[in-house]
This record gives sequence, C-alpha cells and structure tokens, in this order.
Amino acid sequence: MAHGATWTTVNISAADPGALARFYGQLLGWKIAVEEPEWVLLRDPEGGVGLACQLEEFYESPVWPAGRGDRQMMMHLEIRVDDLEEGGAHARACGATLAEYQPQDDVRVYLDPAGHPFCLWIMTPSD
Repeated sequence: MAHGATWTTVNISAADPGALARFYGQLLGWKIAVEEPEWVLLRDPEGGVGLACQLEEFYESPVWPAGRGDRQMMMHLEIRVDDLEEGGAHARACGATLAEYQPQDDVRVYLDPAGHPFCLWIMTPSD
C-alpha cells in the first residue's frame, strides 16, 4: 500500500443509479451493499474493488465509437467471461445491448442500460 492509499471502488455516473446498479449486480452476480437515492454500492463477494453507481443529474450517455465532437466515454469496464456467446447472452438478458461497432474478434463491446460501453473478453493461453 503506497502512502496508506487503497483503491476501493469505481464510480459510474447515471440518471438512475439504482437501476444501473441492479443491472451490474445481475450481470456480475454481486449484491448491493449500500443503497442511497443518489449512490449505490456493489461489492464483489470475493473481495477486491467495488462498483458504485452515482446520480448525475444531467447525465448523457457517451457515444461508441466516439467521433470528433461526440460525448467521450471516460472509462469502460473489462469483464472476463468463460465463453463470449454465453456471456453475451447473459449480458443481453440482463439488459445490455450489443454495440454495433466491434473492434476485435475476441472481445465483444456491449452498452449497459445507461449507455456506458463495457467489454466482455475471454482469456487466451497467451494472457
């Protein structure tokens, strides 16, 4: 731990943080640890970094892929799955949408219900 600092959580902005947190809870199999009107925290039951969804009153989803002048994504989540097709079917059942643009054959880009891109990927022997 450098200088007493510990990374604990990633926050994602949304117009409806509760709905977005329930999406990621279902997608990842995580439970809500704290739910407030403007902030909801999910914790990985196996430990590690948590995921929170926070209210952004004037939230506008990013554009994927972004062009000049488009709203840019600030970050995206990388989620490892055992099988891209099964993982994608699960993501869609949870409410995700397959992005039209797919930049790689071994990764699938999806959009969560708030429009944030996230990637599903499988581990290859070289990883």
